[in-house]
Amino acid sequence: MLSLEVWLYAIGSVVLVSVISLIGILTFGIQPERLKGMLIYMISFAAGALLGDAFFHLLPEIVNKNGFTTQISLAVLFGIGFSFFVEKVIHWRHCHLPITPHHHHAVALMNLFGDAVHNFIDGLVIAASYLAGIQVGIATTIAVILHEIPQEIADFGVLVHGGFSRGKALWVNFLTALTAVIGTVVGLWLGTSSGNLTAVLVPFAAGGFIYIAGSDLIPELHKEPALKSSMLQLAMFFLGILVMIGLLRIG
Repeated sequence: MLSLEVWLYAIGSVVLVSVISLIGILTFGIQPERLKGMLIYMISFAAGALLGDAFFHLLPEIVNKNGFTTQISLAVLFGIGFSFFVEKVIHWRHCHLPITPHHHHAVALMNLFGDAVHNFIDGLVIAASYLAGIQVGIATTIAVILHEIPQEIADFGVLVHGGFSRGKALWVNFLTALTAVIGTVVGLWLGTSSGNLTAVLVPFAAGGFIYIAGSDLIPELHKEPALKSSMLQLAMFFLGILVMIGLLRIG
């Protein structure tokens, strides 16, 4: 049976992650071009943090508890494959059809549906990390937040572009983010009902992080090929990794 401390940490963490969806309010006074320039470095930092969390927190924790087994390898690959499947089915990275007056809302609604599923998976990831340990859970929450900041800003932009007012876009984006809470509750419940499930959920979460960083975030960085920008991206990427290494001292 999970302790009350684990439940409180996990639910508190996922609520904090959900509040990040309101970050769009901070973009009201920022010019689009300037915001785009800032986002690329946030994405780079998030990519490093996600990979750092997977390789320095999630995987070492589960290997220390269970040894390096074929089951762990399969769970990592399943996490990667499942993330690939989800992205293919719901196209949460946004629709690329031509923008027309009739297509605006279709893009926004598809984005909302995809983001709801994505946030639910984030909730599962947070639950799995806290099943491994409080320290791992805190590190994973930070990694998720760093990933969610640029993602939520982009989602807010898509919703406004799709015909929502800024106020309504903030509200529906927040409601969508709350599916992460459901994901965390489901993940903790599954972990409580089957202790062996932790050995699957944790590497599954690591696989999801590896996929997001490698398939979604890093390719975005190649769209800014200028030397100065590339060097700053590399610096932010390794800074994200170093932050995750530094968090090993927590606990």
